[in-house]
This record gives sequence, C-alpha cells and structure tokens, in this order.
Amino acid sequence: MSLNTKYLFLLLLTLNVACQQRRSVGDIPIDDFFKLQDKMAYRVSPDGLNISYFKLEGDRLNLYVEAIASGKSKMITRMEDKSILFYFWVSNNELIYYKESDVASHRSDIFIIGKDGKQERQLSKDDTSRLRILEDQLIDGRYLLVSSNQRDSTVFDVYRLNVRNGEMEMAAKNPGNITEWRTDAEGKLRLAVSTDGGNSTLLYRASEHEPFQPVMTNTFNTTFTPIAFQPGSPNIIYAISNVNRDKAALVEVDCHTGKELKVLFGSDTLNVTDATYSRKKSRLSFAVYETWKKEKHFLDESVRQIYEVLDSLLPKTETRILDRDQAENVFVVRTFTDRNPGSYYLYYADQRKLKKLRDFNPAIHEEEMCEMKPASFPSRDGLTIHGYLTLPNGISPEGLPVVVLPHDGPVDRTLWGYNAEVQFLANRGYAVFQVNYRGSSGYGKKFAAAGYKQWGCKIQHDIIDGVKWLIDQDIADPKRIGIYGSGFGGNVALNGACQNKGTFVCAASNSGIINLFTYLKSIPPYSKSTLQMYYEIIGDPLADADQMRWASPLFQADKINIPVFLAQNTKDQNTSAAEHLQLIRNLKKREMNVTYLEHDGISYPSKNQESRRKFYAALEQFLEVNLKNR
Repeated sequence: MSLNTKYLFLLLLTLNVACQQRRSVGDIPIDDFFKLQDKMAYRVSPDGLNISYFKLEGDRLNLYVEAIASGKSKMITRMEDKSILFYFWVSNNELIYYKESDVASHRSDIFIIGKDGKQERQLSKDDTSRLRILEDQLIDGRYLLVSSNQRDSTVFDVYRLNVRNGEMEMAAKNPGNITEWRTDAEGKLRLAVSTDGGNSTLLYRASEHEPFQPVMTNTFNTTFTPIAFQPGSPNIIYAISNVNRDKAALVEVDCHTGKELKVLFGSDTLNVTDATYSRKKSRLSFAVYETWKKEKHFLDESVRQIYEVLDSLLPKTETRILDRDQAENVFVVRTFTDRNPGSYYLYYADQRKLKKLRDFNPAIHEEEMCEMKPASFPSRDGLTIHGYLTLPNGISPEGLPVVVLPHDGPVDRTLWGYNAEVQFLANRGYAVFQVNYRGSSGYGKKFAAAGYKQWGCKIQHDIIDGVKWLIDQDIADPKRIGIYGSGFGGNVALNGACQNKGTFVCAASNSGIINLFTYLKSIPPYSKSTLQMYYEIIGDPLADADQMRWASPLFQADKINIPVFLAQNTKDQNTSAAEHLQLIRNLKKREMNVTYLEHDGISYPSKNQESRRKFYAALEQFLEVNLKNR
C-alpha cells in the first residue's frame, strides 16, 4: 500500500468512525431537553459584592444571595406553596421579588427583602389591582416609582411607594388614555404614551412640575421606543424609530418639536430592535439589529473592547450581558449557540477574567445537537419569507419527514439560537422548518402590515409556499410533512389541517387559538385601550366576522381530514378548554383521528417537569405514528 493510499484509507476510516458516532447518538431522553435548571436568573448587586440567583428546592424556586469574595451563600426566601416569578436588586442590601398568587390570571404579589433574608415586607397584594415597578432604584433610600390600577381597573396611575411603611402617594393621574409611563436617568417621570385605540401619542415634560405636552402621534404599526435622554439636553431623546421609514433606526429626536435630528445607526436594509444606554457613562453603548441573528453596532469603543475580550475568552459562541454592577466592572454573562444552551459566567472587566457559574443545561452535549441554518424562499405574491431549517444529524438531507413549526403571535418571530423543542424534534429524525410568515416582527413595517387580518389566508399561503420550496429542494418527503405550533402557532397549524389539500399528513397544537373571537374577549380590562390595535392585526369581530370565522378552526372542523393532536393548558386564559372539547366532539362525530391531552403548563423553564414529560411523550408518539412511519 502506497503512502498516499494509506493516508487516504486512514482519512476515510476516521470519517466513517465519526459518522458512526454521530449516528449512534440515538434518542436522547425527553427530560434531558427540557430539564429544569437547579440554578438560574443570576444577578449582581449594585456594589458588585454579591450575586443572587434562583435555586430549585423540591419543586419550588427560592432566592439565594452569595458573597462573591467568600463564595458563601444563603437562602433568603422559603417558598412553600408558591414560586418566585421575578426579582431584582433595588439597593446594595435589598431585593424585590414577585411571588405568584394566581397562575391562571398571571397575578403576583410584590415583596422587598434584605440580602440577609431579614426585614421582609409585602409591598402589594395582587387581588383586585396590579402594581408595576417603573424604576428599579430606590429614590431617597425609600421610594419606588410604580404604576397601579387600584383607582380604576382599566388604567394605571403613577405613585411613589414608600417601601418602609407601604404608603403610596399619587405622582401622576392617568386621564384615561395613557398606556405607558417612562422615567429619565434620575428616575423622574418625563415621558408618557397615550392612545385613542389606534394611534399613539408621545407626551413629554421638561420637569415633574410641568404638564405633559404632545410630541408626536403615530399609527399603531409605527415603532417609536424611547431609550434615554441625551445628557445635557433634557429635551432630546434617543429612540428606536421607524417613523417615515420601513426599517427602524436609532435616532435623536427633539421633544420640543417632535423632529428627528439625527440617525445614529440605521439603513434601508437593517432593522434596529434595541439599544443599550450606560447610566454610569451617560452614553449609548450599542444598537442591536437583526439579520438572520442578532448583531451589535457599537457606539462606545470601551464596550466594544469588553465584547472583544469576551469573544476571545469564549470563542465560537454568542455572548449576552444579562446584568452588571453600577461601576460596570462585574458582569453576569450568558453564552449560547444554536446547538448549545450555553452557560452563565461572572466577568471581571478590570481583570479580564471569567468565573463560570453554571451550565444552562448540563445534560445537553453540543456535538449531539443539530445546526439551525437560515433559509428564505419567495412567496406566491413576491415577498421574501425568511426562517430557519434544522436537519437531523447522521441522516442524508433528502426525502426527510418534516415538522413545520410556526411561531406564536399575533406579533412575534423566530430567532436563531438554541431551541429545546427544535432539537428534540431533530433528534427524533425530523427536519424542523420554522417560518417567519408575513406579519412577523423584525422585518420592517411593510412586512408586518402584510400579515394584518391574514390569519387563515396569506399567512397560510406563506407556510404552504415554504413547504413547496422544501419539496423542490428534495429535502422534504411530500408524503411525510406535519405541522405543529403553540398559541397562534397552533392556530396556523390547525388552519393547515382545515385548509389541507394534501400538504400535511397530520397537525398538532398546544393551547392553539382555535377561536379568534374568544381570544379578543380574553384581553384584560387594563389592555382595552389597545383593543383597536388587535382588531387591525387579527380582525374586527363585527366588520370582519366572516374572515375571523374562516380563520378559527373551531368553526371549520368539517374541513379537517387528517389526524390531529390537541393539547390544552387548562390555566391558559387566552383559550378555552370547553371549546377544545367542543372541537374534539365535532371531529369525533366524523370519526376523525384525534389525540387530546390536558396539562397545567409546559412552558420552559417552568417547574412543571412532569407536565412537559407527558406532553412531549404524547407528541412524540403522535408524530411517530402519523408522520415518521407512514
């Protein structure tokens, strides 16, 4: 055997072994994909001396505080029948946390507690009213700026809440049409947003002693999100805006005139979605824009250098700074890729050093996961539709069974990154196709508007056009294509079953919106001011009744002719378990193949591990029988 032939043989042998190892991964246990973290939600105290986190105690999450220098930790809450939903540091020595009071109605009570677990006090009881904290820092060591609908359930006024004695003093009364309140860097109430149901108006005042004045009025589909006031110019704000443009940009606006002064970052092809402002430095750090994944445009060279160091310390991964101390020296960092849920780290900027805190999910091994690739295709009416395609490992990408996975809504999008549900399905041998159909956010005003009132119509066409593209690429087996989604994704999936013309062989829905009329009725009183916006996006129950019925699978059961999997969260207020049962009865009258499952929530990373296991086991079996092994 010649030397070259020997090397070629060894190379082929190595590749063959590698392929065999890839193919021998097998079915990874469901719990491994959806494992509840035992530690999560890391935050750093303002002085940078302590970190805090949730830790799983039985089936409850409790709050812990750990001294960074010594590593000593202490459990400061003791939940017995409820869990903590959210928390943050409000000073160097105190934290505020939200304790669930009613899961079904998303209600929670708010508490303040010392970092040593002492001096715990309840700040609100969410039984008849709700309280929202506007500013996360204490004013004068005792006041929080909050909004509450205790005076009128349909609107939120602003109060100064004394965390020492629980007293609330009104700071701004809502005239009845204000939907948002915003503060400046010093925690003073300077901006508000009012609405007439369709249009919104930005309101501004130079100081808290002056009345609010209108700055500009925009339609509901126009983005204008204030980021911060310009230092030294109290009338100029930084904002994300797509006023008079299709794609949003980072701009400067004069609140006296409402005029745009300067574009800080933006273009006709890039959509800016966020920006970060440093209170310590009194300047913008970077803008975030979306292509096939999130990218940064740096506006502060020192911040760029921080991310460059992180990239060198954590190569081949995405990094996100989740929290920081006031000095902007100690950072909580999260990493991830499309094949790795990532890890949490502490980063010390002055030392350029990392300390690993925890893997997000140590049960997941990157080499066993599948790559999520961007994909795009033309719609039948000339739009370019984007999405993502994840192919199973160790299988030739030809003639594969496909699960189409439309996202929730009514306004949302799929983003690149690790997705436990996608990886679970790909591990089971399915190509997973995620379509950002028209109406999805992140692609500009025109693309979003193209999806308004198109549930069951052009949105459905986009899904079908994507499937045809997969078939034309020889990736999909045209006889083994299924569709599955949650919420509005479930609506898309079930509409796929209703309007099925041989495209899908089965459809699955988790708490899908099966009745658009019921969904609109579920909007709570304090969101009624935005009802006209929902009418424009989903449909007007009076003017668009026929179209809404067509897009509501509950009323189209006679058109479903493929196996259907229906799961329903009994605590979901946006859907009705009774209506799901009515849909099932109508299907069974026609002797259709229906699988039904009730659960009490499977949202990851909630604590309902058993519910998740049962749901995904049932979904797996349904797809195995009705899709994979057809």
